[in-house]
Amino acid sequence: MTDDERLRRWRLVLGGGDADGTGLGLEGLDARMDAALSAVYDQGGREGGREGGLGASAPRVARWLGDIRSYFPSTVVQVMQKDAIETLNLTRLLLEPEMLEAVEPDVHLVGTLLALNRVMPDQARESARAVVRKVVDELERRLAQKTRAAVTGALDRSARTHRPKRVADIDWDRTIRANLKNYLPEKNTVVPSRLVGYARRQRSVQREVVLCIDQSGSMAASVVYSSVFGAVLASTRSLKTSLVVFDTAVVDLTDQLHDPVELLFGTQLGGGTDINRAIAYCQGLITRPTDSIFILISDLYEGGVREEMLRRVAAMTQAGVQAIVLLALSDEGAPFYDHENAAALAAMGVPAFACTPDAFPDLMAAAIERRDIAQWAERHLAV
Repeated sequence: MTDDERLRRWRLVLGGGDADGTGLGLEGLDARMDAALSAVYDQGGREGGREGGLGASAPRVARWLGDIRSYFPSTVVQVMQKDAIETLNLTRLLLEPEMLEAVEPDVHLVGTLLALNRVMPDQARESARAVVRKVVDELERRLAQKTRAAVTGALDRSARTHRPKRVADIDWDRTIRANLKNYLPEKNTVVPSRLVGYARRQRSVQREVVLCIDQSGSMAASVVYSSVFGAVLASTRSLKTSLVVFDTAVVDLTDQLHDPVELLFGTQLGGGTDINRAIAYCQGLITRPTDSIFILISDLYEGGVREEMLRRVAAMTQAGVQAIVLLALSDEGAPFYDHENAAALAAMGVPAFACTPDAFPDLMAAAIERRDIAQWAERHLAV
């Protein structure tokens, strides 16, 4: 990289003015990129009295959205949109259809639209649904195949047999480990006296999965990803999948798992949190505790009765339910969460950690096989 190019990049990063120390002016495309960045990231005045901001003008914001899409890659555009919505309070403008047609759809934008769902005018609702549909379709393309493969493989592996009917059904790794005592050094081989294999896939339900999702405002991205994963899991016949969202009220959205977009519009982001009440409802959905996986997706800030919430989780685990708490299901890592409740749950054997969407299929496979989830998290995630 030449010195001039390095100086140009620093000028774009620092934003100009006397304080940047570069003494470099910008022209043409660089000047337009700088103006687009300044609209969001300038915190004070500029030379000539220029200041950041997009005002309250929808046409001006729409032009800015179009500009940044032509100047920057989509990943950068998504970050700039998110920052603009948060720092410049552009939420109200997202209720206008022309604005929704100009934005770059992503998970964070979907979360914002869902938070506005109850106040959205009818003329903007169809545009909002199109945005949400585009994001959901992209997430399904990215995650569905991996999830189905991980889950069906785990279901097959969890159905063990000591009398496999075909060579293809033999689990050679487990068979060898089970017969190491029969190792013959002179032959350099193991003589298997007991085979370990996979049973034929059962058509009946093998596992019950209950997703219990906190729909408070900080969990927006987790709600989006959970809805997509819930729809994918519901399409697996060997799983009985339920999906429940909650704030201070509890809503069972299981009957909408066939369409994650409709499911998302059935949520209501924001409000208080009553985890105890949600867990009480989910307990009633579990009919086969020893074959059930309960996943609570929450930052654990309990507005209900904390002691009762912990007692309910303890009762579920004692009955044989495999309980897991995800502090977030998103790419951003763990948000602010209640460390005291997380520690109390961990003390009773219920791990609490943040999980990325790409890791979730492997997490489900580990849960189906009833592996130690705390150990799995230590190996695969930054807890």
